[in-house]
Amino acid sequence: MQQQHQKSYQVAKAATAVTAGGSLLVLSGLVLAGTVIALTIATPLLVIFSPVLVPAVITLSLITMGFLTSGGFSVAAVTVLSWIYRYVTGKHPPDADQLDSARYKLAGKAREIRDRVEQYGQQQTS
Repeated sequence: MQQQHQKSYQVAKAATAVTAGGSLLVLSGLVLAGTVIALTIATPLLVIFSPVLVPAVITLSLITMGFLTSGGFSVAAVTVLSWIYRYVTGKHPPDADQLDSARYKLAGKAREIRDRVEQYGQQQTS
């Protein structure tokens, strides 16, 4: 009894799979046929209107890239301004320690160069 139940279950699974696979295969064939028909109809129109369509597509793509680039730069600018605001107000944003360390190193080097210039200037005058 159990074996016959499993066998009927497997037959039902196979029948469902064959039905689903067959219907999807027919559907893909219909889509392919529709695509070929639409391409056959649209090709002469594309050839006729290509002097208008190609520059229009190029223009639209340039406009789209410009807006996306502008948006990206705007997000970057807002992020930087937000970081600077948090740094100035003392809220300690990420990597503020690195900025402080670099500032102290640059200030030290500037003092060192100033001292060397003063020593060089004193040597030249004496």
